[in-house]
Amino acid sequence: MTSIERTAYPRFKRLPSTHELEAIYTPSVAELDFVNVTAHDPTHRLHMLIWLKSFQRLGYFPALGDVPAAVVVHLRTNLTLPVTVQPGYDQPRMLYRHQQAVRAYLGVLPFDDPARQAVVAIVARAATVLDNPADLINVALEELVRLRYELPAFSTLDRLVGHERTRVNTEIQAAVLARLTVEEIAALQTLLDEKSSAGRTPFQRIKEPPERATLTHLREWQAKLTWLLTLGDTDRLLAALPPAKVAHFAAEATALDASDLGDVEPAKRYTLLLCLIHRARIGVRDELATMLIKRMSSIQRAAQDELVRLREKHLDTTLKVVSTLEAVLDTFDDTPATDTDDAVDAAADAAPTEAILPTDAERVQQLRDLLAARGGLAVLRQDCATVTSYNSQNHLPLLWPCFQSHRAVLFAILRTLTLSSTTQDQALCKAAEFILAQQHKRGAWLPTGIDLSFASDAWQRLVLVRRRVRNRRKVQIVRRQLEVCVFTYLAHELKTGDLCVAGAEQYADYRTHLLPWSECASQVAAYCQELGFPATPGAFVAHLKAWLTQTAADVDAAFPDNKQVEINAKGVPTIKRPPPRIPSPTLRPLIEALQTRVPQRNLLDIVHTVEHWTHWSRHFGPLSGADPKIDNPRARYIVTAFTYGCNLGPAQMARHLRGRVSPHQLWHANHRHITVTGLDAALRDIINRYSRFALPRLWGKAKVAAADGTQFALNEASLASEYHIRPGSSGGVAYHHISDMYIALFSHFLVCGVWEGVYILDILKQNTSEIQPDTLHADTQGQSVPIFSMAHLLGIDLMPRIRNWKDLIFYRPSKDTLYQHIDPLFSDVIDWALIETHWQDLLQVVLSIKAGKVLPSTLLRKLTTYSRKNRLYQAFRELGRVVRTVFLLKYLARLELRDQIHAATNKVEVYNEFTQWLGFGGEEIPDKNPVEIEKRIKYRDLIANTVILQNTVDLSYALRELAAEGHPIKREDVAALSPYWTQHIKRFGDYV
Repeated sequence: MTSIERTAYPRFKRLPSTHELEAIYTPSVAELDFVNVTAHDPTHRLHMLIWLKSFQRLGYFPALGDVPAAVVVHLRTNLTLPVTVQPGYDQPRMLYRHQQAVRAYLGVLPFDDPARQAVVAIVARAATVLDNPADLINVALEELVRLRYELPAFSTLDRLVGHERTRVNTEIQAAVLARLTVEEIAALQTLLDEKSSAGRTPFQRIKEPPERATLTHLREWQAKLTWLLTLGDTDRLLAALPPAKVAHFAAEATALDASDLGDVEPAKRYTLLLCLIHRARIGVRDELATMLIKRMSSIQRAAQDELVRLREKHLDTTLKVVSTLEAVLDTFDDTPATDTDDAVDAAADAAPTEAILPTDAERVQQLRDLLAARGGLAVLRQDCATVTSYNSQNHLPLLWPCFQSHRAVLFAILRTLTLSSTTQDQALCKAAEFILAQQHKRGAWLPTGIDLSFASDAWQRLVLVRRRVRNRRKVQIVRRQLEVCVFTYLAHELKTGDLCVAGAEQYADYRTHLLPWSECASQVAAYCQELGFPATPGAFVAHLKAWLTQTAADVDAAFPDNKQVEINAKGVPTIKRPPPRIPSPTLRPLIEALQTRVPQRNLLDIVHTVEHWTHWSRHFGPLSGADPKIDNPRARYIVTAFTYGCNLGPAQMARHLRGRVSPHQLWHANHRHITVTGLDAALRDIINRYSRFALPRLWGKAKVAAADGTQFALNEASLASEYHIRPGSSGGVAYHHISDMYIALFSHFLVCGVWEGVYILDILKQNTSEIQPDTLHADTQGQSVPIFSMAHLLGIDLMPRIRNWKDLIFYRPSKDTLYQHIDPLFSDVIDWALIETHWQDLLQVVLSIKAGKVLPSTLLRKLTTYSRKNRLYQAFRELGRVVRTVFLLKYLARLELRDQIHAATNKVEVYNEFTQWLGFGGEEIPDKNPVEIEKRIKYRDLIANTVILQNTVDLSYALRELAAEGHPIKREDVAALSPYWTQHIKRFGDYV
C-alpha cells in the first residue's frame, strides 16, 4: 500500500492554528443560513456545519472522531451553541441525509461507477508516463476534483490506482518481452548470470560510474559504449515507452543487485534491463563528450606549459641571437668611435672619410668571420626560428606532440558519436568527416578542398602551407595540424552548443526542448503583461532604450551629490570605503542572555525532533512507491540522513550506534529508498515550516536570496573531480541558494571549472517551497551578460557582487548621447536592431523555461561561452549589456544597494562555514557517482536546515522569556542574530 503521507490526499492538521481556523473553517453568512434552514436541532446544526466545512477542506466526509477538537469548538462558537452540544449521531439515517444535503448544496456528486471509470481512464493514461503510485494518486485526485466528485477513501483510491498501474506496466513489459528474440533474451540473461574472475557481472559494468578523463579511461569508456550498442536495439524494443517511464525503470534497475533482478519475473526483468541499457548509452555518450572536452582542454594547457618551459630553456639561444645582431650592427655602423663632437670635427679635418671607414669588401669579410664564429648560417637560422617560435604567444604549433598519444582514442570517439551542427554552418562537421576519411594516411600533406572558415587566422596559417610540389608552388594542408585543429573546435563547439550529440542528453540539440513558436505566440501577451514588458519587438526595444536612457540620466544628475564615487579622466570609477558600522551596545548583553537560555542539544536529537515536527522522512521509500518493508523506517531514514549529511559513512555510523544498525542497512536505505527528488521534497517541508516563524523576517527578506559555491574534496578517480583554480586543489563545487532569511533553499553539485553562474536561475524551477525569491545576489560568476538578460526576461533582479566591475564596459543608448558627469564611463553603444530582430527567439526560450521544458542552466551552459555562429547567444549578450549597464549605474549611485549585496553574499559564505562544521565526519566525499555526490550535498543541507529550524525555535522561546522578564530587546539587536549557532550543539559520542 502506498503511504498516504507521500500523496496529496487531503487530511486534517492535528493542531490547526488560530489563523487557519479563521481562514478555512469560518462559515459565511450564506453557509450559516443553509445550516439553519436545513437543520433545526442544535446538534444537527453542528453536524451540518462540520460536514460542510470538512468537505470544503477535504473533498470527502471524514469520520466524526477524526475532526480535530479545535475545529469542532470553532464551528460551535460560530453557531453560538453551548458547550453541552457535542457531535454524535443516534440514527445513521440522519447522517446520510445530512451528507446528501451538503453534496447538493456544494454541487458535488458521490463517488460512483462513472467516477471509478474516470479514475481508471486518467490513471491509465498517466501510467504510460508516470510510475510512482503517489504521483498517480495525485493525478486521480486532480481529476476527481475537476469533475466535482466526492473523494473516496484513500484505501479505495490506492487499490484502484495500484491495480491500473500494475495492468499498464504488465502490458508494457509483456509487449517488450514479445519483441525480444530468443537470442536477445539469452544475451540479457547473461548480463546477470555471467561473472568475471573478480566476481563481477556485466550488469555491474553497466552501472559503474565514470572515472577521470585519463587516456586509459577514455579507451575504457569508448569500449563501453561500443559494448552497450551490442546489447540489443533498445530504440526498437522500447519504442512505445516515453522517456520518463524509461528513466524510472532504469532507476529501479540501478537500485537492484544482479541477484535481486534475477528474482523478478522475466517480462519485468528484461524491461528494466533494457531501460537501464538505454539510459546507460545516453549517459556514456554525455560522459564521452565531456571527456573529449576535458582532454582537449588539458592538451591545450600542456602545450601552453611547454611553451613556457621552452622559453626558459632557450633563453641562452635568444641572448645569442640578440648579441649576434648587435655585432652585425656594429660592423655596419658608420659613426666614428669618438667621445665629443669636437673630436669628430677634428678627425674630419685631419683625413678624408674614405680613409677611416672600411670598404664594402672588408665589411663583408668581417661579417662572414663573425657569422662563422657564431656557428654559421645554418645554426643561426635554426636559432632565429627557435626564438621566433618560443617568444610568441602562439602555442598552437606545440599541440601535436601533446595530442599524438590521444589520437587513436579520440578518432574512435569521433567515429562512435554522431555529431551534428545546431546552426546552418556545416564546415566543422564536414572537416570532421574529412579527417575521418584520411585517418589511416601517414603522409604529412593532404590536398586542399575543405572549408576552414570555422578556424581562426592563426590556425589557418598553421594548417595551410604553400610549398613547392613538382616545380610548382601549391597550397597544401598539414595533416597533423588539421587533425588537432578540428578536434580543438569540436570540443569548443560542444561546449557552446553549436554541435550536438545524437542520443545524448546533456549534449543533445537544445532546440528540441523549446516550445514551438506556434504554442508560444498565444502566451506572449499574458507573459509580457505579467512582467510589465511591451508585447511587440519594436515596443520592447523602445522600452529598454527608455529604461537605460532614464537610468543613466538620473545617475548623471545625482552624481554631484554622490560623495562615495569618483571617476578619473580615463573613465575608471572608484568607490570609497564607507565608515565602519558601530554595533549596538545592547547586542552583546542580549547574546549573553540568550546563551544561558538556549538548551544544550545533541545533533542527532535535533534531526529527530525536526522530523517529528515536519515528518520529512515520508518522502523516502522504495522506488516502487510501496510502503517500506524495513523495521522502523522513520528511524532508519533519520539515521541514514545523519550518516551521509555529516559525512560519517555507514561503517563509522554503525560503530557510534553500537551495532543497532549495520553498515549495509544504512547503505541499503540510501541507495534504494532515498533519491534526489525525495531529499528536495524533505527540504521543502522544513523550509515551509521555517517560513511560518516571525523571527526570520527580522533577519532578511523572503523575496531575496544569494547564490555561491564552495569547493569540497572528491575521490580523485571520479570524472566529476576537477582542479579548481580558486582553492588550488581538486574536487567539486556545492552551489547553494541561501535565502536572505538564512535557510538553504536549493543546492546543486557542479564540476570545478564550470561557470557557476549558469545555475543561478535554476532555483525558479527547482525550489518548490513557499519562499520564492525574485531578487538574486551572487559573486562575480553571476555577472555574465547572458545571465543578466535571461534573469531580466524571467522577472528576476540579478544583483551580483562583482570583483572586477571596473573592467566592465558601460554601453550608451546611442552614439549621440552624452552626459555631463559620468560620460567617461561609457565606451560602446547597444545594437538595438539585434535585440529587435531576435525578440521572438528570446521569448521562445523564456516561455520554454516557464513551461518546464528546459532548465535555465541547460541553455546558459550554451550561452555563456562565446560563439560567433550562434545568433541566439549574440541576442542574449546584447540584451544582457543593457541590463548589466543599468545595474552597474545603480550600483554606483546607491550605497544601500551595495550594502544589501554585501550583506546577502556574506550570508552564503557564513552558511558554507556552518555546513563545514556540520560535516565533521570528513572533508572528502568518497563516491564517484555524480548522483550520489548530489545526494551528499542535499543531505548536508537537510542537516543544516534542521539545525536552523531548531535554533529558530529555541531563540524564539528564549526571546519570549526574556521579554516577559522585562529584559530590554531592540529590533535591531534581534535582526543582528542568526540561526547558525553551534556552541550549544553536541556532535560527538555514541548515539544511543
